[in-house]
This record gives sequence, C-alpha cells and structure tokens, in this order.
Amino acid sequence: MKVGILTGGGDCPGLNAVIRAVVRKAEKHYEDTVIGFFDGWKGILEESYEELTIEKMRGTLPRGGTVLGTTRDHPYMSEGGPQLAKEVCKRMGIDAVIVIGGEGTLSCALEVHNDELTKIVGVPKTIDNDIAATEMTFGFSTAVDIATEAIDRLHTTAESHDRVMVVEVMGRHVGHIATWAGIAGGATIVLVPEEKFNIENVADSLQRRHDAGRYASIVVVAEGALPEEGTLELPAPEIDQYGHQKLGGISQIVASEIEKRTGFETRVTVLGHVQRGGTPNPYDRVLGTRLGIAAIDAVHEEEFGKMVALQNGSITTVPLEEAVGTLKTVSPDLWATAKNFFA
Repeated sequence: MKVGILTGGGDCPGLNAVIRAVVRKAEKHYEDTVIGFFDGWKGILEESYEELTIEKMRGTLPRGGTVLGTTRDHPYMSEGGPQLAKEVCKRMGIDAVIVIGGEGTLSCALEVHNDELTKIVGVPKTIDNDIAATEMTFGFSTAVDIATEAIDRLHTTAESHDRVMVVEVMGRHVGHIATWAGIAGGATIVLVPEEKFNIENVADSLQRRHDAGRYASIVVVAEGALPEEGTLELPAPEIDQYGHQKLGGISQIVASEIEKRTGFETRVTVLGHVQRGGTPNPYDRVLGTRLGIAAIDAVHEEEFGKMVALQNGSITTVPLEEAVGTLKTVSPDLWATAKNFFA
C-alpha cells in the first residue's frame, strides 16, 4: 500500500514518535510506502511531500516538534480545495492518509472521510488533553512536566521576596494542564475554563493566607480562564484567520487585580510555547509509538473513519464522530481532589 501521513494544528512533543512508529511497521511488516506530506493538509493541496523510510526517521524519537512541519490550513478553507485534495490523492495512488492532530484537524479528517476524498485514520494529538474518546493525548504529559518544573522554581523566588506569582499555562477551553500542574506543583489557587472565577474571592483567599503568615503564593491560570459575569471586565478577544480567539493575557489582568485589591507585590510568568516545544518525556514517546503502530494496523484492517485511542490502558479504535465536536473537560472527581489543596 501507499500510505500518506500528515501532522496538523499546533506542534506537540511526541509527534515524531508517532511518525517513526508508522514508518517502521509499515516498512518492515507490511512493505508499504509511506508518503509524508509537509505542513499538514497544505502538503496534499500543494503536492509537497517526501517518501519516509526507517533510515530517514533515525534519531527523530527524542526530537520535539514534527519533521513534517504543520499548519492549520485545510481543504475546506478554499473553493475547490476538497476536490483538489481528492484528485491529488488519486493521482499519487494514496490508499489512505493517517492524520495526526487535535480537535480541529480531526474534525477536518472526519469531513474528508464523509466526503470520500480519501480513506482516513486519525491519531489524537494535543498538549491540552481535551480530545474526547481517549484517556490521554501524547504531549500532555510533557507539558505538565514543564509547567510543574516552572511552578517548583517559582516557589523559591516567591518565598524569597514574599510575592504572589501568577503563572499562565496553555488551556484554551479546558484546564487539564493547569489542574495537573497545580496539584503537582503545590499551587495556592488554580483558575480553569471549566469553573468561572470571582476575582474578589481570589484576593480574599490570598489575604487570609497572608494573615496566617504565608506571604508567598502561586496562582496558576489557564489561558482560557474566565471570570464570573459582572465581576471583571475583559477586553474583546481578537479572532485569527482560522476563527479561533487569540488567547493569552488573562494572567496580567488577574495579577493586576490581585495587587490592586491586596497590596501584595505580584509578578507574572507566561509559559506559552515553552510547553509545546522541546524533547518529549518517556511517557509521550511510548504513547506516541503505541498510537503510531495502531494507526498503520488500522489502515490494513480497513478501519477508516476511525481514530486510534487510549482506553483502559489499551490502544483501540473509535469512530471519529466520538472524538470531535465535544471537548473532554477536567473531570469533577479530579477537580474535587484539587480543591482540597487550593485556597
């Protein structure tokens, strides 16, 4: 078979582990040809690609990012895009395409499957860990490691100066990174999109902590955290070319309000793309490898229109319909556990 593979959306630690695993089993076990399309769906539309081999993928397991490059472009962004994608895949003799991406990329993959442009198998990827139908997405564990290490480091500088440190982590619509890193790093308060916050309550909690002799505090804020209506004015969000809100900056507003309401010296650290970059940790390398092997197996088992997923510790396949459209939020059980430690 001739199998295409692409990575779409944001970059993520562990992408190369998936690609490497697909190529290794495809070449050694199935004697397939693997075509790597550059820059996501754009690579199909522009016929920009290279043949991937075991030899070419050597040394990529510990590398962050993606050797194929990535964009958020997709066939449905332009008139004639879907038909062009279909024609390219047919002309190149592509039997199926393995699509590695987050909710947006996999939603497009579902459309491609439904429109019969080409045969599709999806692989879930996002540091936000918000894709439904899978327990964990690769990249998330590494992002939590990075955020936790940052919080650990900020504890000592906060204690040295009796400061409040506000740490902004990624999390557009869900607070998995903030919650996990907040628990692991011993944060004082964590603000997530799932639970709207009242800034007055935040300030009061920090004041009570200060009155009890704890002068240093860490507040972790997911970039998509929102205040309760009528409690705090936020600027109107900008919208990018893909229809997404440009997030970031909530930590600056929260820090300013804390300092204004309490008088405590407050500083901000925005981790940003540091969470997505760099080498994947061992867990993400292994998970990515398992998903890659399962993806090429799914192609040969003709499980098209499905996504490989981690469920109950095992890799399985689920319909793409179950994976997109509804984001996986922080579970009530985990949040109940977390609240025992947050002021």
